[in-house]
Amino acid sequence: MIQAKQELLTALETVLQALSQEAVTAGAIPAAPAAAFETPKQASHGDFACTAAMQLSKALKKNPRELAQTLIAQLQAQPAVARWVDALEIAGPGFINIRLKPAARQAVIGEVRAAAEAFGAQPERGSSALVEFVSANPTGPLHVGHARQAALGDSLCHLFATQGWRVSREFYYNDAGVQIATLAHSTQARLKGLKPGDAGWPESAYNGDYIQDIAEAFLRKETVKADDREFTASGDIEDLDSIRQFAVAYLRHEQDLDLQAFGLQFDNYFLESSLYSGGQVEDAVSRMIANGKTYEDGGALWLRSTDYGDDKDRVMRKSDGTYTYFVPDVAYHVNKFKRGFSKCINIQGTDHHGTIARVRGGLQATDVGIPQGFPDYVLHKMVTVMKGGEEVKISKRAGSYVTLRDLIDWTSRDAVRFFLISRKADTEFVFDVDLALKANDENPVFYVQYAHARICSVLRKGEEQGHDIASLGDADVSLLTAPTEYALMGKLADYPRMLTSAAQDLAPHDVAFYLRDLSGAFHSYYAAERVLSDDLALTRARLALLAATRQVVRNALAVLGVSAPDTMARDNQEHQ
Repeated sequence: MIQAKQELLTALETVLQALSQEAVTAGAIPAAPAAAFETPKQASHGDFACTAAMQLSKALKKNPRELAQTLIAQLQAQPAVARWVDALEIAGPGFINIRLKPAARQAVIGEVRAAAEAFGAQPERGSSALVEFVSANPTGPLHVGHARQAALGDSLCHLFATQGWRVSREFYYNDAGVQIATLAHSTQARLKGLKPGDAGWPESAYNGDYIQDIAEAFLRKETVKADDREFTASGDIEDLDSIRQFAVAYLRHEQDLDLQAFGLQFDNYFLESSLYSGGQVEDAVSRMIANGKTYEDGGALWLRSTDYGDDKDRVMRKSDGTYTYFVPDVAYHVNKFKRGFSKCINIQGTDHHGTIARVRGGLQATDVGIPQGFPDYVLHKMVTVMKGGEEVKISKRAGSYVTLRDLIDWTSRDAVRFFLISRKADTEFVFDVDLALKANDENPVFYVQYAHARICSVLRKGEEQGHDIASLGDADVSLLTAPTEYALMGKLADYPRMLTSAAQDLAPHDVAFYLRDLSGAFHSYYAAERVLSDDLALTRARLALLAATRQVVRNALAVLGVSAPDTMARDNQEHQ
């Protein structure tokens, strides 16, 4: 169907250009309308719909239904239409509904087989994209908010890779400042025998049990190694600098373990301190001053951020000489742009919404050639965790929140990844641990994975009956004419378009939605039609359809970083 759609779009473009040339020449319209198809809301209306007649009717001064008839007549003269289209019908005020021949739908099976893992992927575009996500300060374990960022960010990276982008994953964190100082003092208090609730325990200290673990490792003079650093403790409880460096390295190591459990690896770790030590913050500020985009008032330096759509101007440098937190963000994104990333995406909580206008405004104020709207943001809401019918609010290990490792330990990596990507990022999400453990159709990840496993089971049975699964390329797919087969093939054909749309909209949840729909189409087909029968030709055709479905399910799960198991157990499991 994919080849058929492309050829039909080319045919439509040829007809539209010829039909609208007079109006273009007369200046009635700047150019012929783009060739495009819509998907009818009701399947009974056809496979595609075209609205070009209504778009052109005013410029050509013709009734849209009459114009639609002209379009149909000219389209019918196109070889692609003769090859792929069964019927062209006028509907409503001038819609053209297009019904495809069975061969157009059936062709997707061969297209999937030929492309295999690359089905749905676009050619290399020669552009680089940077996705920055998780970016947790090294002051404690990764919590469920970081888990949602990890799921969103990694899925977006996979999604952009399917669209031909060279993708880098980056983790940015503050390795200095108040939070790190609090971490050091909290660890030192534990080293001195204090614990939460004791007199002398710092009011702002971190109370989780992990602080005691750090203190004990520090006294043992352990060496800890993380992806971006290695440090050996001095063991001196008065050596606050050693305590700070060791605590940061220890927690960076712990975060690495969290990320490994999640199956996630970053390409680069970026330190906020490097923006200061490398002079990049000062350079960005100097550029904004030189470009006349700042002013001083009340002893502070202000950015004219209202010039760039912000609701008010923002303080850049306070009267005490320190910078507000969005200033290093501006320098950081100048750094990203200069590293050659034409597309940058930040995954952050919705509490960062207010920073978008000022960061983008600051980037424009530097006047280094950064396009407007850079970077892109995906903002997510928080996650509520339910277990045993009750909300889980704290973790003993973390002291105040549920950790990423808790979710994985209670369920599985696959469940965490799929669940956290199964809703739009800007909606609140309830992670139901009990649901994630169910081995039935109520559990969305099980529902999808079981579709893959069920297909694998049928294909194995087919091999046992003597069918060569590797040679299904010669199967007579013209035999696939049942309504459920058309529906399933249609979903397979939707996959490339869905990927492109999801990447454009920064919407990886669309992949999870698609998987639910595709799995539903398969389960309906499996319930309605017998795959393995005495009709050898029909059996081979249906096995070919199942093999194609398995490939697309596997490809889509890979985008989400979720496994595609070959076998799964459930209650009342059926086999053909």
